Amino acid sequence: MHQFPRHTQYKDSGLAWVGEIPAHWQTRRNRFLFREVDRRSTHGKETHLSMSQVHGLVPSNDLGRKSLQSENYAGGKLVEEHDLVLNRLKAHLGVFARAKQAGVVSPDYTVLRPKGGVSVRYCESLFKTPMYVGEFRRRTKGIVEGFWRLYTDDFYNVSALLPPPEEQDQIVAYLRAQDAHIARFIKAKRDLIALLTEQKLRIIDHAVTRGLDAAVKLKPSGIEWLGEVPEHWEVAFLKHIADVRFSGVDKHSHDDETPVRLCNYTDVYKNDCITGDMDLMRATATAAEIARLTLKAGDVILTKDSETPDDIGVPAWVPEDLPSVVCAYHLGLLRPEPGRVLGEFLFRAIGSARIAQQFHVLATGVTRFALGKHDVKNAVIPLPPTVVEQQSICRWIADEIQPLDEAIARADDEIKLIREYRDRLIADVVTGQVDVRGWQPGPDDVASDEELTALGDDEADTADEEEADGDE
Repeated sequence: MHQFPRHTQYKDSGLAWVGEIPAHWQTRRNRFLFREVDRRSTHGKETHLSMSQVHGLVPSNDLGRKSLQSENYAGGKLVEEHDLVLNRLKAHLGVFARAKQAGVVSPDYTVLRPKGGVSVRYCESLFKTPMYVGEFRRRTKGIVEGFWRLYTDDFYNVSALLPPPEEQDQIVAYLRAQDAHIARFIKAKRDLIALLTEQKLRIIDHAVTRGLDAAVKLKPSGIEWLGEVPEHWEVAFLKHIADVRFSGVDKHSHDDETPVRLCNYTDVYKNDCITGDMDLMRATATAAEIARLTLKAGDVILTKDSETPDDIGVPAWVPEDLPSVVCAYHLGLLRPEPGRVLGEFLFRAIGSARIAQQFHVLATGVTRFALGKHDVKNAVIPLPPTVVEQQSICRWIADEIQPLDEAIARADDEIKLIREYRDRLIADVVTGQVDVRGWQPGPDDVASDEELTALGDDEADTADEEEADGDE
């Protein structure tokens, strides 16, 4: 990465929330740089574009998930290439994107066309900086945060920092070049994480289907995908070793209910263990729901519906009683039979690749996939006959995968650090804190749009895409 000097001269921008800018830069209100356009689709057959905090404005089909939207987009707003599009409900989160192609977007989006003399690519980066996100947040209107809107007149009244046109282009080129290097770094770390995760899953899968004794006698399990299991093990239906409970507790609170904390889909999807020190959503539940779904030590929670079948049956386990935490909607709770199966072993078994495949196959749906309670109850796992043997397997797994987990965590931390560096770099360059006019591109500074997709945080976008789309 290059180290650049500051500009030689600065001046007061006249904006209290900005401070000083390079002396040769201007500030101009957005009303002189953009105009809102509101042309509507008559037939809705144009390419539908969805907004994502990670991927920007892209064809909905490219997001790789089932859409809950209607296939008819008549009445949607038409956009042209290089329009600046914002989700009015998410402008305070920096959800701005340049249209890379023509198409149709949600009627709730604002479509802004440049008037000339301004680079939309430059403004896209500028408006996503913390400085501008904070200013847009101050100008949003609404009572409930999820329904705050940035209206066009309020957007117009925000002043943009405006370098000369050739410097705007230089800034855009420099930031894209740095993105090329950062994207390659992230891809390398992700590839490493994938390899480590695959190795970890192989260790777990072998332990929960064959045990720890390499010389143990095996017998046919009677199940094609499972193959042979230790002779003294059984193959058990979940309904015979655990009480299966599905939750209907949602995030809405009601005055006649008791305050609780909810263990949600995302909490399970992103964590192996659910613990009391996690930042869990607060809501309310009925007395019956609390009695049936409060988390206890040894419970296993799994995702029971999702937008893709591969995200179904993802487990987490509860190592200790959580008297104020309730299992939420989209989840199933498995309460192991004491003395029959250890919660941690059940968690490891359900999370192994071969056993999890049952849930992927059984999940049904069109726009959203789901498991029925019957499907979960009739899923099977290979089961050692004693809790003592199950404990030994769990201890061995924990010891074997600890170095892998630590390596994965280090790689994740390195990705987070490079993302933080990128955010700071963009902010410094588009606000004139460094002078990149002397930069010249090199042969390694070029990357295709496909390569730059590595910049996206796919895990984070699981929620962001759904929340960022006003039309879903």
